[in-house]
Amino acid sequence: MDLLRIATAGSVDDGKSTLIGRLLFDSKSLDDDVLAAVEDASRRHHGDYVNLALVTDGLRAEREQGITIDVAYRYFSTPLRKFILADTPGHVQYTRNMVTGASTAEVALIMVDARNGVVEQSRRHAVIASLLGIDHIIVCVNKMDLVSYDERVYEKIRAEFAALMARIGVPDVTYIPVSALHGDNVVEPSTQMSWYNGEPLLHLLERIPVRQCLDSLPLRLPVQYVVRPLRAEHHDYRGYAGSIASGVIRTGQRVRLLPSGQESVVTAIEAPWGPVEEARAPDALTVLIADDLDITRGEMLCALDDPPRTTQTIEAIVCWMDERSALCQGDVYRIKHTSRSAKAMVTSVDARFSIASLTGEPGVESLELNEIGRVSLRVSVPLACDDYTRNRISGSFILIDEGTNATVAAGMIGEPNFSFNLPEH
Repeated sequence: MDLLRIATAGSVDDGKSTLIGRLLFDSKSLDDDVLAAVEDASRRHHGDYVNLALVTDGLRAEREQGITIDVAYRYFSTPLRKFILADTPGHVQYTRNMVTGASTAEVALIMVDARNGVVEQSRRHAVIASLLGIDHIIVCVNKMDLVSYDERVYEKIRAEFAALMARIGVPDVTYIPVSALHGDNVVEPSTQMSWYNGEPLLHLLERIPVRQCLDSLPLRLPVQYVVRPLRAEHHDYRGYAGSIASGVIRTGQRVRLLPSGQESVVTAIEAPWGPVEEARAPDALTVLIADDLDITRGEMLCALDDPPRTTQTIEAIVCWMDERSALCQGDVYRIKHTSRSAKAMVTSVDARFSIASLTGEPGVESLELNEIGRVSLRVSVPLACDDYTRNRISGSFILIDEGTNATVAAGMIGEPNFSFNLPEH
């Protein structure tokens, strides 16, 4: 069975956590002890009503306030597919949490309250999902029971959201009218909305195509560790351990190491279960090569025919995550890109993006907490990187404040996959 990663998003009180709870409950994916804990917490906070939102709202502050603060992950499966589901916050001040939860997702599940329609946070999360390279968006128009299951309400919201999706160019958008509270169109078709002829949510999640297989992309294998056994009989053993970010590696294959540019031939591949002739993403392994080269952590093994570019100058889209300071020109941070770590200076803050108007504001001096913009960086050592739109792993990075060791920004190399009406850079 393949694995589908899903991120939920939406405005406050649109019913994200309730939908996840209903999805897990109706698909028989809740363990007895989890269900008992939810029932107990519901009695303490809500009386006799079993609040399925508590399946994911695990923090005490979340249960007291009735909101989602941190990202909660839930794992479940059906006979057709395995799922990892991230419940991300709806408040604007937790945008950074949404970026974190959605960064590995293949599907974004965006909730819209049928009573309120498309609001700013609905737009924000749709745009962020597109920036993060999520190819499939499912828009759940929730709380249809509170608008008497009115088809006209659903169609109005669908038309408004479709206009936004057309502007940002998301290739695959599906709309589903649901009532998470009562389970309409979540696991089983709704008897209240006979006018809807599409699939329930779970059926769609089981059938939606997953992201292009990583092994169909060019080889990218960042070296994480150089293996040198201490025993005398292995004095000449030198292996290079890491996880394949993309592509396939085979014994006898000629590879190039970047940024050094050295080349060699793969003589052996050692997986955790023993020697293999080939391995593919995302396998973890140790590679042996024919030549005795100076290879350290941070080097990347690549295919000869389609290598990444090697550069010390990066233009990227970043989401600023630090509440104690702003990102400004001239600031120096530590950049973490795949397994390579180096110093990086912000040479310019080129623009700040407006989610509401889908425009860029050039000439800004800084990015504040939860703001998204385009910046230019100068890195102390060359990085072997791809554009994020091509390879999410070799095209992404984080910035770290060396004084606090806190992650202050998440970055995506290259331009976004839609225009913010920015001037030419």
